[in-house]
Amino acid sequence: MSSITLAQSNLPTTASSESRWKKFKGTEKAAVVFLCLGEKRGAELMKKLSAEEIQHITAAMSGLGAISAEEIEAVILEFAELFAKDSGLTGSLSIAENMLREFLPEDQIEEVLNKVRGPIKERDLWTRFNAQSETVIAEYLMNEHEQTAAAIISKLNPALAAKVIPLLAPDVMQDVIERMINMETVPEFIMEQIEETLQTEIISDVTQTKETEMQEQMASIFNHLHPELFENIATGLKKNLSETFDGIKKKMFTFDDMINLSPQDLAKITRGVQGNTLPLALRGANKELRDHFLNGLPSRSREMLLDEMNSMGAVRGRDAREAQMLIVEQTKMLVDEGAVKLPMGHEEEDDDILE
Repeated sequence: MSSITLAQSNLPTTASSESRWKKFKGTEKAAVVFLCLGEKRGAELMKKLSAEEIQHITAAMSGLGAISAEEIEAVILEFAELFAKDSGLTGSLSIAENMLREFLPEDQIEEVLNKVRGPIKERDLWTRFNAQSETVIAEYLMNEHEQTAAAIISKLNPALAAKVIPLLAPDVMQDVIERMINMETVPEFIMEQIEETLQTEIISDVTQTKETEMQEQMASIFNHLHPELFENIATGLKKNLSETFDGIKKKMFTFDDMINLSPQDLAKITRGVQGNTLPLALRGANKELRDHFLNGLPSRSREMLLDEMNSMGAVRGRDAREAQMLIVEQTKMLVDEGAVKLPMGHEEEDDDILE
C-alpha cells in the first residue's frame, strides 16, 4: 500500500488512519493536498500564498509523519465533495481579461480579446441578451416590429419575458402576445438577421456593459456598509446622481428583501444566527416581513420567538438595523456558497424608537 512519508514512522492501521484523519485541521488537510500535487506543482501553488499561509502549511507538513493511502483518499474525497457541493465556478470575459493581465503585455491582451469578441455563437448571444434588464430590453423592442419583438421575447427566459411584456404599450403588448401564440418556426434567415442585429447592439454597447458592472460593484460595496453610513451617502447620491443611484439600488439587497425568500431558505439563514439577533432584527421589521419569518417556524419555535421579542421592551432602531445587517451578512455568505438564491429589491428604514 502506497503512502507519502515525511518522517520515519510506522504506517497506521486502517482504523487509526480513519481516526487520525478526522482530527486533521484545515491546514493539515491542505498540506496533504499540496503533497499529492508533487514538488513542482505544489511549489507553483505555494507561490500564490502569503508568507503567513506558507508558514502554516509548512508547519502542518512537518508534523504529519507517514500519511496512509486511506488518509489520502479521505482528504481528497472531502475536498472533492466540498468543491462539488456548493462552490461552483463562474466564467466571464472580465475574469479572463484579469488573468491575461497577469502575464501578457497590453497589445497582446487586446489582440486575444478582439478575437474572442468576434463571431459569437448563438447560445452566447442569447445568454448575453437575457442578462440585460427588462427595462433595457423593453426599450429596445419599442423600436422593432411586433413580429420581431415576438420572436425576440420567445427566446427570453420565461421569468424575464414576464417582466418585459408588461413594459410594452398596451396595444403592442396584446399584439405581441397574439403573435407569440400563433407564431410558427421563424425562418432561419430571418432569425439570423435578428441575431446579427442584436450581436452588433450588444457588442457595440460597451458603455452600457461597463455601467452595469460598475453598478453591480457599487451595490456589493453598499451592501456591506453600515446602514447609517449608507443613508448619509445616499442623501448626496440621490441629489447628484439620481438616475445612476436608482440603478445601483435595484441591484442591492437589504433585510426587507428577505420577504422574497422561501421559508426553507429563511430556515437555513436563521440556523446560523446567534443570541438575540433574530428577535431584535424582527422588532425593527415591518409586520409583513415579521409575519413571513414567523409563519415559516414550527408553532413551538414561533411562540418562543414571540415571547423573546415581547420581553425586550423598547428597542432602538439603530440596534435593530445592526441585527438585521448581521442576518443580511449571513444570507450573503449562504448566497456565496450557493445554498440560497439572492432576491433583489430595496426599501429604506426609519431611525426611530421601536415600541
